[in-house]
Amino acid sequence: MRTITDLLDEYAVSHQNPTNKLIHWFCVPIIFFTVIGLLYSIPFGQDNPLTEGVVAKVMLVAVFVYYFLLSKSLSVGMLIYGIGCLYICHFIQVDLGLNLALTSFIAFVVAWIFQFWGHNIEGKKPSFLKDLQFLLIGPAWIMSFIFKKIGIKL
Repeated sequence: MRTITDLLDEYAVSHQNPTNKLIHWFCVPIIFFTVIGLLYSIPFGQDNPLTEGVVAKVMLVAVFVYYFLLSKSLSVGMLIYGIGCLYICHFIQVDLGLNLALTSFIAFVVAWIFQFWGHNIEGKKPSFLKDLQFLLIGPAWIMSFIFKKIGIKL
């Protein structure tokens, strides 16, 4: 298994252009959120607060384990972000009464359009076309910059 440093370095190769990097700073967290939103929208059982968003919660546990195996500190940051995403999903769906699935789908499509535009500017294909694992490395790449800025080691 490659190390988190190896994966982040490999991911960075196709993310050198400042415009592409800026697009990724916004779109990668949005895409991560929208996937959680789409999973959160899958009904599971009756209108029971305990089963609300259960598919998203189970998937986040699996993603957390993946990140934990790569970097314990980074996994904590991603867990905090994931929990924040769950809260926002609940807020959109329950408190605002909006269609979370539709909102997530639209944001997902728009964010990916920008991502591909960024890679067109970069002149390099997205990393996930080489290895699907990079769909999870993108959010970790963003988090790694935050960690470096505040002095947390990976």
